Amino acid sequence: MLRAENNTGQTGDVLMIKIKQKGGFKQTEKFLNWVVKREYLKLFNEVGEKGVRALQEMTPKKTGKTAASWSYTINESSSGLSISWNNSNVNEGANIAILIQLGHGTGSGAYVQGIDYINPALKPIFEAFANDIWVEVTKNAY
Repeated sequence: MLRAENNTGQTGDVLMIKIKQKGGFKQTEKFLNWVVKREYLKLFNEVGEKGVRALQEMTPKKTGKTAASWSYTINESSSGLSISWNNSNVNEGANIAILIQLGHGTGSGAYVQGIDYINPALKPIFEAFANDIWVEVTKNAY
């Protein structure tokens, strides 16, 4: 028991609270080790590579240069991780992958309709990644 003074200046007995804990912190330590060792980066790299392959397959091919120009980067910031897929095929300052996706005007005044190939290529990658990362996090958290 403790003697304590309340905000009115009166003193009295205070009941101490005891907390007991059973078990250990094995699962918490497992999860924290997974985070500290950055093992989740393996999954991000796998997803990045799958995305590159999907984009290469789905990119319309005239010469094959745009399809062969896909890469990915993993970006880390204070708010988390993200994956960016990039295409390095640029002609006169214009990214060819974006021109194929969105469409573009030609020098003769005509318009080439865009082909939505990026979204269908990456949608199944995103869906599988959401599931895979959830499995990894819960596997290492519980």
